[in-house]
Amino acid sequence: MTKQQTTLKVCILRLSAIGDVCNALAVVQQLQNSYPNADVTWVCGKAEAQLLAAYSNIKLVVYNKKDGLKGMLAIKRELKSQQFDVLLHMQAALRASMLSCGIRAKRKIGFDKSRAKDGQWLFTNERIAPANSAHVLDGFLQFLLPLGIDIQAPSWHVPLSEADQDTAKQLLGSSDKHIVICPAASKAYKNWTLQGYAGIAQYALEQGYQVSLIGSPASNEVALSEQINQACQGKLNNLCGKTNLSQLWALIAQADLLISPDTGPAHMAVAVNTPVLGLYAHHNPLRTGPYHYRDYVVSVWQTLIEKERGKPAAQLSWRSRVKDPNAMQHITLDCVIEMFETIKTEQQL
Repeated sequence: MTKQQTTLKVCILRLSAIGDVCNALAVVQQLQNSYPNADVTWVCGKAEAQLLAAYSNIKLVVYNKKDGLKGMLAIKRELKSQQFDVLLHMQAALRASMLSCGIRAKRKIGFDKSRAKDGQWLFTNERIAPANSAHVLDGFLQFLLPLGIDIQAPSWHVPLSEADQDTAKQLLGSSDKHIVICPAASKAYKNWTLQGYAGIAQYALEQGYQVSLIGSPASNEVALSEQINQACQGKLNNLCGKTNLSQLWALIAQADLLISPDTGPAHMAVAVNTPVLGLYAHHNPLRTGPYHYRDYVVSVWQTLIEKERGKPAAQLSWRSRVKDPNAMQHITLDCVIEMFETIKTEQQL
């Protein structure tokens, strides 16, 4: 029986975060392309379920981490009648591994030794091969090989609804040149400076672009966006907290460029082919950067990690994190403007 004819019953276990779920989605879609009759169930987090809700060919089982052990037992009850051919355990975290105990599967495939943190190997019966790249997505792609699937270059199909696209169009307005800035990451230490964001926003305005700010309704994100807009005399289109995730995805898809630190919307942009100017200091962008736009990252990670550790970056783990809480302040506005100009030229913005 060929892959085209096989009904493969697959469970994906990837709870969080938004960016990692976007990366894992590229793998799931390659799986579905190879096995068109695959029956796919995805165990994911509450926020991530909003992102995946548009995919009618993926059954979602939602775990809210706030529910703790009670929530895990509820997932076990929900799946107790299910017998999967394979579990792709794509999150090396103890919480996810505990959840995996309630998932019945003949094959439970986890990460290779270098990525199987928190004792993940104790909860699986197969391991993927090590990737020849540090990037998270390249690690995820290795899950395809045990299923007999040849790895292809990552691509995404994102079924944006007409309603979300219309909402995005209304929010962005009539300009035909849109720059979108996502200033806040889930962890504040990843954020660039207020002066930096205001500086690149003002520069883009002077180039004739409309500049919109995006983010979640979280109070810290709303406050930062308000401060940036005030620093630009209220000339920005402040959309922070005004969209749900599906509307945000549609909005990013209509933008010419996203400027963002290391956070989920950067990976959402990659999935809809919107160029990303990434801002990195704490984490290695070769590992967590926007996959197709890593050449557009402004990064001080290598300089800072080598200073902290006293060794060349090539001799350090690709997981090495810069601990300096002020690391993002080392990114200069001049470097970001220079990269902005490079992207304008290469992408013909």
